[in-house]
Amino acid sequence: MKKEIIINSTSYETRIAILEDNKLVELFVERPEHERMVGDIYKGKVSTVLPGMMAAFIDIGLEQNAFLHFSDIINSSDYFGTITGIESDDKKGIEIQDPFSFIREGKDILVQITKEPIGGKGARVTTDIALPGRFLVLMPYENHIGVSKKIASIKEKRRLKNIVKSIKPKNAGLIIRTVAEGKNENVLKKDLENLVKNWKKIERKITKLESPALVYKDMGMASSVIRDLFTSDIDRLIVDNRKLLKNIINYLKEASPGLLPKVELYKMKKPIFDEFNIENEIEKSLEKKIWLKRGGYIVIEQTEALVAIDVNSGKFIGKKDYEQNALKVNLEAVREIARQLRLRDIGGIIIIDLIDMSEEKNKKRVYEELKKEMRKDRAKYSILEISNFGLIEMTRQRIRPSLLFTFSDECPVCKGTGRIVSKETVAAKIERWIKRFKLVSKERKLKLLLHPDMKRYLTEGTINRLMKLMVRYWVRIYAEADPKLNIDEFRFLSINRNKDITNEYKTRNEN
Repeated sequence: MKKEIIINSTSYETRIAILEDNKLVELFVERPEHERMVGDIYKGKVSTVLPGMMAAFIDIGLEQNAFLHFSDIINSSDYFGTITGIESDDKKGIEIQDPFSFIREGKDILVQITKEPIGGKGARVTTDIALPGRFLVLMPYENHIGVSKKIASIKEKRRLKNIVKSIKPKNAGLIIRTVAEGKNENVLKKDLENLVKNWKKIERKITKLESPALVYKDMGMASSVIRDLFTSDIDRLIVDNRKLLKNIINYLKEASPGLLPKVELYKMKKPIFDEFNIENEIEKSLEKKIWLKRGGYIVIEQTEALVAIDVNSGKFIGKKDYEQNALKVNLEAVREIARQLRLRDIGGIIIIDLIDMSEEKNKKRVYEELKKEMRKDRAKYSILEISNFGLIEMTRQRIRPSLLFTFSDECPVCKGTGRIVSKETVAAKIERWIKRFKLVSKERKLKLLLHPDMKRYLTEGTINRLMKLMVRYWVRIYAEADPKLNIDEFRFLSINRNKDITNEYKTRNEN
């Protein structure tokens, strides 16, 4: 399977696309005002304890309190010794039968974000602290060694485990990551030394800072993707930003110099996501209906915690045999559903309503096909067999907000019954339009008509967003508010030709 990482970096956002056989399967988006939070460590304060829910709410200084479930509380005497102030020599004597006896309202607590806030929900946190490196993960309050299940060779697992045993710090745990396969002791030791150094810095902050406080900020999205996903099975990584390219190269020189030949700078004038047909796929990922090659289609209805997916035969006629027609559409549908779950990062409870099939062997075949496709997913999931009602029930772990919540805001008119494209996304579309325009035109003056809210967003401040675009692309743009336009609409007019030229430089899905 051909695997590629494509990175597009603009002034508004950094977008990272993962392609498998030229198909978009994962997309990561980070904006300055919405930085990645998963992996961040906070010294928080227990706000509310809810024994009936087996949970507690933790004040970590964000708008909403974080949620800590009983199952996410580490059963470690080292950890509870730290937060209760017991001296290290006495920690091993603590009997932890009820972790909540150590977690009381007003008490300080160290937590790490595992899921970002979404909608009205705060972040989900754990006390099981983990610091990821390139090859190892340090767990300061554990005392065991784990090895990635993706390392298939038992001999290699044993070799790595023996190396890590010899370098493991006392009273700390380590997980050996997949990319550690084939690496020698010096490489692993250097990675561990960096992790221990970072942890000592965190410990100093824990004692100095008053709660709530951020004590450790994990890597930004681009860096974390390079650290976690850029492995030997990736064929190439292409980036369109020289500064980001330099950062990636500097990191790989230290961590994985063998991957440097796979890194490329994109030099073509055409926007990188247009070149790889990613832009169109992103637009489709916001639609409810996805057409299949055979003429069938699936409809995805998404809420915060539950997703319903309906499979329909659509235009597919096939042969006279209804059972075989249903089987063909269902097989194609579950392949696309598995891809869409990864691409949209859909989590929670998922219900798939298949086209009815009567034969058990066909039901089994569709179920096995979905399981096979889901093995490509890095998220944790669980799938039940097809029920008597023709439904597949499954759950999938969500770490970050899905694309629906990344690319759209709650509608101020309908209050959540529909979605509109966010201002950041519209601004990014405008920048991509200008970039396409500049590829073929030498005109220097344009008039931009847009919604009053979007005009304010682009023009507020002395060195505003519109000013930065004009300097970057060397074009004069006169922005005018047009209340008739929706917030996600904009029109570009050529001043020289006195003509609306908007559609000449839009992608097919933007029209």
